Amino acid sequence: MTLKETLKTKPKAVVIYSGGMDSYTVLHLALQQGYEVFAVSFNYGQRHSKELDVAVKVCADLGVSHKLVDITAINQLLQGSSLTSTEIDIPTGEYEEDNMKSTVVPNRNMILLSLAIGYAVSLGSTEVFYGAHSGDHDIYPDCRPEFVDAMNIVSAIANYDDVQIISPFLHQSKLAILEAGLNMGLDYGQTWTCYLGQEKACGKCGSCVERLEAFAKAGLTDPVSYASPSVSV
Repeated sequence: MTLKETLKTKPKAVVIYSGGMDSYTVLHLALQQGYEVFAVSFNYGQRHSKELDVAVKVCADLGVSHKLVDITAINQLLQGSSLTSTEIDIPTGEYEEDNMKSTVVPNRNMILLSLAIGYAVSLGSTEVFYGAHSGDHDIYPDCRPEFVDAMNIVSAIANYDDVQIISPFLHQSKLAILEAGLNMGLDYGQTWTCYLGQEKACGKCGSCVERLEAFAKAGLTDPVSYASPSVSV
């Protein structure tokens, strides 16, 4: 069987891929499950592009179809997030702390999922993979199970073709994501999680802290370099 014939037999799946640890794991999970993967990354006006640069390289190395979509125009409508405004300081500490709410980008995941679902419909795909996990639930309303359930209902209403959002780690922790990736032999040095786009990860923002804690619980050292890790590595 030729490569072209093999690809014809594979189901297609869209994977929302930011370049971070969670979506990197989901990307490989979809590949291991036998999907022909169409990765999509979004530039929505983040304060840096380091994650996106990582996503481009990983997909190129894997030979995976990848679209990097510029939707920065929406940034003029979605104000008040430290992830998109350099005038708002990135908070440090745990996700559970109230100040982490400044990292919420209004309605972001509804927008990104809507675009990914539309892309899936155009490809004739019935699945969109999405890397939300339980550690996101306290701060990010659009990462909660009820949101994903509601988006699946809306997707079925909005399209003739049924496209399901697949969130394999929705009820699992960062540690569970790490363990799943390690079981697949993944190199997490090929990811970027820090909210800042400096040469090294800061080690203090909520995203870095959660990641470092997962590696510490697994008894491992994170392969990413940190300027000032707040958790022992």
